[in-house]
Amino acid sequence: MTNERRLRSVDLARLAGVSTQQIRNYEEAGVLPPAGRTASGYRVFREAHRRALLAFRALLRGYGPVTAAQIMRAVHAGDVPGALALVDSAHAALHEERRSLRAARRALEALAREDPGPPPRAGLRIGEVAGLLGVRTSALRVWEAAGLLAPRRERGTGYRVYGPADVRDARLVHTLRRSHHPLDRIRPVLEELRREGGSEALRSALTAREEALTSRTRAMLEGAGSLYGYLGHLDGAAGGATGPAPAAR
Repeated sequence: MTNERRLRSVDLARLAGVSTQQIRNYEEAGVLPPAGRTASGYRVFREAHRRALLAFRALLRGYGPVTAAQIMRAVHAGDVPGALALVDSAHAALHEERRSLRAARRALEALAREDPGPPPRAGLRIGEVAGLLGVRTSALRVWEAAGLLAPRRERGTGYRVYGPADVRDARLVHTLRRSHHPLDRIRPVLEELRREGGSEALRSALTAREEALTSRTRAMLEGAGSLYGYLGHLDGAAGGATGPAPAAR
């Protein structure tokens, strides 16, 4: 029989700043391990539940509610490797976000070094744009087929007509292709440039995203550390025959 202090739903609720109903929801969802019961049916929580709650709340901040819940459910189902695989996957996704940000930053730097020459007149044909960039018209068609360019079509003839924004996009694609960027990594850069409305706005947006990623990384590290501590507690409990109390009969 364990001598661990008993905790009530309200004790855990106060610890996390949530309602007692939320604590019950956490247990039912597998975020907390199963609670014991008193003879009258009240839930009885122990130290493992407190640690599980703190681990989950720490994971929430970096991994989000869906992944955090999946991690805790995997742990309580006895699938620690599966829980750690979810952690790895989240970190890998964050790494990909950083790679995309670096690609966008390099693209902006490359464009800043380019001498665009005089502003192109509105309504250039595909051959004129190809000549301006020093590429074949087939390259522009490939970039269009990949969804990187979208020049309008002239009514009646169907000829492609490139406006200033289209030429800017084509120049950006050409610059990144010369740096061996694959087409699928160029597309997010273009989409952000169009959404932000210009290079300076995009640069500011990238800086804000980098700061947000740094904050999220720190939160993920904190969450992973809390999970590590909880797993250590479970390992010790398994060796010392402590842990959540069994349901009262």
